[in-house]
Amino acid sequence: MSLRFKLLLVALSTLALPWAGWQFVRQVELLLRQGQEQALLASAGMLAKTVEARGIAWLPAGAVLYLQRAAERIVVDGYADDWSSLRPYAQALGPGDDAQKLRATIARDRDMLYLLAEVRDATRARFDPADARSAFGDYVDLVLVDGAESRRYRLTSAAPGAFEAPAQGEGERLPAHLSGMLQEDGSGYCIELRLPRGVMPERIGLAVHDSAFAEAAPAEPRRVIAYDEGAARSLQPLVPAHTRTRLVAADGWLVADAGRLDAAGVAARDAPGGFGNFVYRVLIAPGFGGSATLDGERPRLDASEVWQALSGVPATSWRAVDRGGAVVLTAAIPLQSADGQHGALVIEQANRALPLLANRALVGLAGSTLVALAIALAILLAFGASLSWRIRRLRNAAERAVRTSGRLDGPMPLADAPDELGDLARSFARLVDEVGAYTDYLRTLASKLSHELNTPLAIVKSSLDNLDHHDVPAAARPYLARARDGAERLGTIVRAMSEASRIERAIASAEAEDFDLRALVAGCADGYRALCDGRELRLELPPAAVPFHGAPDLVAQALDKLFDNACSFTPPGGWIALSLNADASGAVVRLANQGRPLPAAMQERLFDSLVSMRESSARGSGAVPHLGLGLYVVRLVAELHQGRADATNLADGSGVAFSLDMAGMPRRRLADAGSEG
Repeated sequence: MSLRFKLLLVALSTLALPWAGWQFVRQVELLLRQGQEQALLASAGMLAKTVEARGIAWLPAGAVLYLQRAAERIVVDGYADDWSSLRPYAQALGPGDDAQKLRATIARDRDMLYLLAEVRDATRARFDPADARSAFGDYVDLVLVDGAESRRYRLTSAAPGAFEAPAQGEGERLPAHLSGMLQEDGSGYCIELRLPRGVMPERIGLAVHDSAFAEAAPAEPRRVIAYDEGAARSLQPLVPAHTRTRLVAADGWLVADAGRLDAAGVAARDAPGGFGNFVYRVLIAPGFGGSATLDGERPRLDASEVWQALSGVPATSWRAVDRGGAVVLTAAIPLQSADGQHGALVIEQANRALPLLANRALVGLAGSTLVALAIALAILLAFGASLSWRIRRLRNAAERAVRTSGRLDGPMPLADAPDELGDLARSFARLVDEVGAYTDYLRTLASKLSHELNTPLAIVKSSLDNLDHHDVPAAARPYLARARDGAERLGTIVRAMSEASRIERAIASAEAEDFDLRALVAGCADGYRALCDGRELRLELPPAAVPFHGAPDLVAQALDKLFDNACSFTPPGGWIALSLNADASGAVVRLANQGRPLPAAMQERLFDSLVSMRESSARGSGAVPHLGLGLYVVRLVAELHQGRADATNLADGSGVAFSLDMAGMPRRRLADAGSEG
């Protein structure tokens, strides 16, 4: 894993900053909502006390029947098609174990009251209301109460169609009989009737009697309540601006409402759009509670916060609305009377500013975070690139020092830097200086040893020569011959060691000229063919001449050393391949030979002085040891021509390839030549 990639991973850790900012925005938004909830609950409490003190609405205790307003004309025909908008709010009045057995809906228009009773009963035991047997059949028991007057009606019919139900009991305000229609289907029957004009009972009771059961609970009259226009007008001046207030009785029936639900403080054009709403509802305030049943005009409010308030506990909730990107805060508190709790007050307030402010805060945070993150990433990447570049410079200098045996062509990079890399560079510089000094010592050791060994070697040789003029026992003469042979070999070694120093001086003082490198390589190849001794010489040259500026004698000498080395390791019948490639940057002479591959440890040291792979074989044969100066000369020639010498194993492992990569010797200026002359 590269250093830049590691720094990129470190930079990505700054993503924790936008997460922390997002959490902060959510917490601030939550605190704002809690503050608004407390404020709205306080407003609702003050309004509830005002409503109770002024007696704006009378909310009865106990069970009630809600009188809905008919939006369209109702035709009394026994069918419920005219009641489609009212039936969702029908009240279940069946027995305790099956309340849905009887569903009743009452409604009124301007001056008429209608009743729809839907009974689930699959039996067929019905008689006319005037028949005495009707008391044992299937019927709906209807009780009307108006003040102290109460009358009971048995709603049934022997067959589908119209019926007349006489009243049981005395009274003047309540009708003596009721006319209605009964229709049935496979699951039960439906009764629809209309009370005479001007009849408006205070209480109505309904109960169902099923012939399949011996006993039935009597009808319990319930207080009839309806929407109170007067209470709504009295409530209107008390409602705060931009809020809607509703009074609900038991079971959530709407008694009065006032006010208008609109968002305050923010114009519609400034409201957050669809994406802003999505951001607010998903990222800032996910999982809004509340109930959508509070929206619109509904005769009954069926929401959790309303039921909680009806049970005596204040409650709040939030819900999102589709129009304008607003959110609605609902507060519901119980209404208390002298004889106990009889209802609740529900106040709602729309707010478009809260999502807008939260979205702006989140967008601003996201924008600033992205800018900061981009700057941090750019700085870290720039720092990583600079750091890796500086490290690469130090690595390249170390590699050059290794290739040049501890010598650098200039000062160590970053040696003046005041940071840790500067310390490392100065440590490398001291190490390179030590290695260079030791390498120079080793390079001059041969000339020093050759100079120091010449005198004792001359003494040994002169002593051996003097022994030849004296009588030496025959048994000692083999030892004398072996001593003379050793002295000769030692002299050869000393001369070779001296030759290395002379070669270095000769190569350093070589003069450059322009010549055709292709012709030089071709001429050398012609001379090598006679020396191959049964080995195949392959030659590959470019089609055109290769102009080159350098020392041709030294290049030829380097090729001779490479060819001599190749012949030494190529088995009989093997092949030697010589090739030349040239381009704008210089020329590459490549000589490959078949044979054993180079050990991995020797590839970096093969071109050093006094290093040879033939030392071990020479020691035991009695021949003059090979001092490894040939490839050292090749290296010196390559460096003189601003290049380098390399040795690599062939890809298929069949041999070794030596390459001489040369750019050419620098051309000397006329001024420099004149000054030397």
